Amino acid sequence: MSDEEITLTAGDAEARVQPGNGGRIGGLRIGGAELLRQGERFGCFPMVPWCGRTRDGRFLDGAEMRQLPLNAPPHAIHGTVRDTAWRTARRTASEAVITCELTDPWPHPGRVTQVVALTPDSLTLTMSVETYESSFPAQIGWHPWFNRNLGGEDVRLDFAPAWQEERGDDHLPTGNRLDPKPGPWDDCFGMPGGVEATLTWPGRLELTVSSRAEWVVVYDEQREAVCVEPQTGPPNGLNTLPRLVTPLEPLEATTTWRWRRP
Repeated sequence: MSDEEITLTAGDAEARVQPGNGGRIGGLRIGGAELLRQGERFGCFPMVPWCGRTRDGRFLDGAEMRQLPLNAPPHAIHGTVRDTAWRTARRTASEAVITCELTDPWPHPGRVTQVVALTPDSLTLTMSVETYESSFPAQIGWHPWFNRNLGGEDVRLDFAPAWQEERGDDHLPTGNRLDPKPGPWDDCFGMPGGVEATLTWPGRLELTVSSRAEWVVVYDEQREAVCVEPQTGPPNGLNTLPRLVTPLEPLEATTTWRWRRP
């Protein structure tokens, strides 16, 4: 099937899925208001097979040390699938299923599937990583760029993490856990009960990002947008918290964005 942009609709909600542009959500309009920052590299992109930075682009794969391209020197960042053309497996008016293959520079074959489901008051993204051959460590995450302003006051972010990962000078967690500190952030937080974070654009919209994943990165150092990124492990997690994908056990994760208007 085609990898052209797919427009999903439900009530007054509209989501644009871009299989040919890294499987990202190119836009989400609620009642005519665009929630996601526009641009080829923005929207909301999937992070697979790793999230955030991998130190020096290196990770231990069984007994072998693997080297990834350093696309954010001195590190490798945000996986490979955001730079891959996905294919559309199935679509309806309000749901799309898209897939892509894990290939070079990732050292193992595998398949990533993402289901995008829109309702009048929610968007649910479900992703899985499967392998039919050798096992490998992997992570799943999403990197949404929410517009800071929808035409009124700037967005407010409310969340209650159990801890904040101490960030080293190299932007990677040091392994120390801190009491959460005030922003601005480019930081990872632990939420053992699952991610829940609410973005409120006063007088316009309230949106809650939830996931059973237990880690979230918040990035709000840019003027235009606020990023709230649920993920299955912390940055550099291929090394510090590896989750093995095997032929019998895929890796799966879901995030739901639910909104309401005042």
